[in-house]
Amino acid sequence: MSRDARWKALLELLVERGRLEVEEAAAELAVSAATIRRDLDQLAEQQMLVRTRGGAVVHGVSYELPLRYKTARQASEKQRIAKAVADLVVPGEAVGLTGGTTTTEVARALAVRGDLTTGTPALTVVTNALNIANELAVRPQFKIVVTGGVARPQSYELIGPLADGVLGQITLDVAVLGVVGFDVVHGAAAHDEAEAAVNRLLCERAARVVVAADSSKLGGRAFARICAAELVDTLVTDTAATPETVRRFEEAGIRVLAV
Repeated sequence: MSRDARWKALLELLVERGRLEVEEAAAELAVSAATIRRDLDQLAEQQMLVRTRGGAVVHGVSYELPLRYKTARQASEKQRIAKAVADLVVPGEAVGLTGGTTTTEVARALAVRGDLTTGTPALTVVTNALNIANELAVRPQFKIVVTGGVARPQSYELIGPLADGVLGQITLDVAVLGVVGFDVVHGAAAHDEAEAAVNRLLCERAARVVVAADSSKLGGRAFARICAAELVDTLVTDTAATPETVRRFEEAGIRVLAV
């Protein structure tokens, strides 16, 4: 296992459990305890975790794993969700994409759709996510609009009043939201309030709003609210969503696609 792969795995385990012991991590990753100690020391130097005697802990309860360190958790689910979301988009539409792992997969699914290979443009994509813009910019049939703003290193998203200025001048057919949590009562949410504010503007400029979220996000809450549940038209999730969870969203007037 490469160093980068170990670091990603360690951070995933740490975020999942809150605390990690050296021996425990060494057994899970099938490497020596010395290797794990060295990895934890180096991650602590980058302020990715807090080193403790015998292991490490996360910085806090609301710790957010930076996008570049996120591994493919629920990878197959996210890819299925992404394809289903991409299939909801009509050629020629203007689509807003927020940042995140699932919306990045949506961008990739749009890029390989056979009916979006030609057009003037085949699709207009508006995003505040630098990584999504970078992936789609090589597609000449897509018109890519980047909001502008200040880059947030955890998610590669542009935030702040510069982004607000661009979004205030455009109209979207659909906004696709990646979320940290989506709850019937508390709505869609993100970790960061500035990120949530830009995502909220994307929703306000769109004729319809789609939340792309694997089932682990449903019923979850986070610090910063993006929008109320009633502003969401469609939720695309995976089949692990319980019937009770699906029912609650449908009773709130949200179309649910479990794929």
